[in-house]
Amino acid sequence: MLYRFLTEADERILQAERSQLVTLRRPLAALDADSDDMAQLDRAILQLDELFLLVVVGEFNAGKSAFINALLGQHLLPEGVTPTTTQVTVLRHGEAATPGGATEVGEMALLSHPIEWLHDINIVDTPGTNAIIRRHQEITEEFVPRADLILFVTSADRPFSESERLFLQRIREWGKKIVFVVNKIDILETAADVDRIVAFVETNGRELLGRKPVIFPISARLAQRAKETFDADERTRAWAGSRFERLEDYILHTLDEGERLRLKLANPLGVALLLTERYLGLARARQELLKDDIATIRTVEAQLAAYERDMRRDFKYHLSHVDNVLYGMAERGNRFFDETIRLSRILDLINADRIQGLFEREVVADTAAQIEAHTLELIDWIVAQEFKEWQDVTEYLGRRAARHADQMIGPVSGIRGFELHRQALLESVGQAVRAAVATYDRNAEARALAESVQIAVAETAIVEVGAIGLGALLVKVLAVTVADVTGLLAAGAVAALGLYVIPARRRRAQKDLQEKITTLRARLSQALTEQFEAELGRSLARIREAMRPYTRFIETQQTTLDESQAALREAQGAMAALKAQIEAI
Repeated sequence: MLYRFLTEADERILQAERSQLVTLRRPLAALDADSDDMAQLDRAILQLDELFLLVVVGEFNAGKSAFINALLGQHLLPEGVTPTTTQVTVLRHGEAATPGGATEVGEMALLSHPIEWLHDINIVDTPGTNAIIRRHQEITEEFVPRADLILFVTSADRPFSESERLFLQRIREWGKKIVFVVNKIDILETAADVDRIVAFVETNGRELLGRKPVIFPISARLAQRAKETFDADERTRAWAGSRFERLEDYILHTLDEGERLRLKLANPLGVALLLTERYLGLARARQELLKDDIATIRTVEAQLAAYERDMRRDFKYHLSHVDNVLYGMAERGNRFFDETIRLSRILDLINADRIQGLFEREVVADTAAQIEAHTLELIDWIVAQEFKEWQDVTEYLGRRAARHADQMIGPVSGIRGFELHRQALLESVGQAVRAAVATYDRNAEARALAESVQIAVAETAIVEVGAIGLGALLVKVLAVTVADVTGLLAAGAVAALGLYVIPARRRRAQKDLQEKITTLRARLSQALTEQFEAELGRSLARIREAMRPYTRFIETQQTTLDESQAALREAQGAMAALKAQIEAI
C-alpha cells in the first residue's frame, strides 16, 4: 500500500479521486483523445498506487547524479562531464543494494538501496536535457507527469539557461511542484556570488512559475566528500560548504507523511485537471467549427425549401401548356359546331361518317400528340432542375465536408443514372397522362356527335313528311322547284330543323364538349400534379440522402460534443472540490 497511515477521511479522498480519474476516460475517449494523453491519464491512475516519486531533472552535466549520490551517501550512479544517464533510473528500498547493477525494464532501470527513507520515497534520476541525443530529453519529458515533486538541478556556472527555461515551460503545464537546486556553488569565489546566482534564479523562476520558487544552493561534490571522509575537521568544513543540510532536511523531514500525501494526491489530480481543461478547449474549438457546418446545413435546407417552392410555381406554368391545348380544342369545337351544325350544311349532317371525320380532323386534331409533347417537356424540365439542384448542393456541401472526410462514414454522394431516372419518369408520368387522355375516346365522341345530329334531322323529317322518304324530301328542299303540298310539308320540316332542332343540337354538342374537356383537363391536371408531387418528394429525398453522411456526421458530432462537455464540466467541478479537500489535509 502506498500510504502506511491513512485516516478514513484520507481513504475516502483517495477512492473518490481514483473514481474520478477512471470516469474521465469516457469523455476523453469520446473526443478521440490523443493516445499519449490517454496513456498519461492511465499512468496518473496507477500513480495513486505508487510510492512518492521525487524526480530529479536538469540539463546534462548539471550534477543530477552527483546530487543523488550525495543524498544516498555513496557513488551508486555514474557521474561524468558527458551524458551518463541514458534512461530513467528509479531508486527504491531494498534489503541490500541491487547486485550486478540495475534491473532493466524497457527504458527504465530499477536500483535498490537499504537506506531507510526509501520506504516512503522513490528517487528518480532522468537523462539530461539539452543533450545531443534527442531521445534522452524525450524520455525525461514523458516521465515528468508521473512526478510528485520535481527537483530541478541547474549549475551555478550557467544557471537558468534559455534551454532550461524552455524545458521548464513544457513541464510547468502539468502543474507540478518544482524545487530548484543550484549545484556546484563550490566553484564560486564568495558567498555574495552565491546570493547573486540565487537571486537570478529566483527572479526567473518567479516570472516563469508565477510564484516565489523554493531554491537550495548546494555543492553535491562537497556533500559527498563530507559523507565519505573520515577526517572530522574536513567533514565539518565540507558539510558546511556544501549547504546540503537544508536540502536534505527538506527532503527527509519537511516532506513529512502529510505533505507527501498532499503532493501524491494532488499530482494525479493535476494531470486529470490539465487534460480536462485541454479537452474542454478542444470541444469548444470543435463546436466553433461545427457552427459553420450547422449553418451550412441550414443554408442547404433553406435552398431546398426555395427549390421546392420554385418547382411548384414553375410546374403551374408547365401545366398551363396542357390546359392551353385543351382550351384550343374547346375553341375549335365551338367554331366547328357553329360552322357545321347548321341548316345550310344539312347534307353533311346526315352523313355520319363525314361529320365524324370532320370532327376528328378539325376539333380533336393533334391534341393527344401536343399533350404528349408537353409531357415530355415537363419530364425533361423536372430532370434538369433536379440535376442542377443536386449539383449546386453537393458542390456547396463538398467544400465543407472535405474538412471531415477522414472521419465521415461514406462520402457526400451524387445521384447517378439521370438518363435511367428520365426513363422511369417517362414510364410513370407518361402512363398517367395516357390513361387520362384515354378517357376521352375521340372516335366514340365523333361518332356519337354525328349520329346525334343525323337522328335529329331524320326524326324531324319523318314527323313532318310522313311516308315520303328522307332522301326525296332533301332533294325537293334543296331543289326548291316543287311548290305543291309535299313542298309545303318539306318547308315545315326545314323550318323545324332551322329554328329548333339544329340550334338545340349545336348547343347540346357544345355543352357536352365543354364538359368533357373540363373533365379531361381535371384528370390530366390531377394525374400530372400527383406525379409531379411524388417526383418532387423523391427528388428532395434523393438529395437529402446524398448529403446524409455529412448531416449524420454533424449530428453525431454535436451530440458527442454536448455530452462530452457536460461530462468534462461535471468532472472538473468534482475534481476542484477534491483539490480543496486535498489541500486541507
